[in-house]
Amino acid sequence: MKLYSIENIPGASYEVLGIVSGSTIQSKNFISDFGQSLKSIVGGELKSYTAMMEKARAKATDRMIEQASSMGADAIIGVRYTTSAIAAEAAEVLAYGTAIRMR
Repeated sequence: MKLYSIENIPGASYEVLGIVSGSTIQSKNFISDFGQSLKSIVGGELKSYTAMMEKARAKATDRMIEQASSMGADAIIGVRYTTSAIAAEAAEVLAYGTAIRMR
């Protein structure tokens, strides 16, 4: 499955199948959270949070691709990501776009 952040593919002929999305909600690990709170005192990248969000984006992307595949799509255009806090210890990552079938 090809993913494109652009809204359309210049010169390509395709059929729009519809909006697709995938999401996941990740919670922080208490032990990692404690270590990261100490790191935030001195500054720098919070690597365990970065890794957690990378995994969450990958999972949301996989779920979006599964939905598009079930519609018969071979690509997704206009791919975007968004995050939101669900609770103090949890965040949602949402991937969305438009499923298309090339002609």
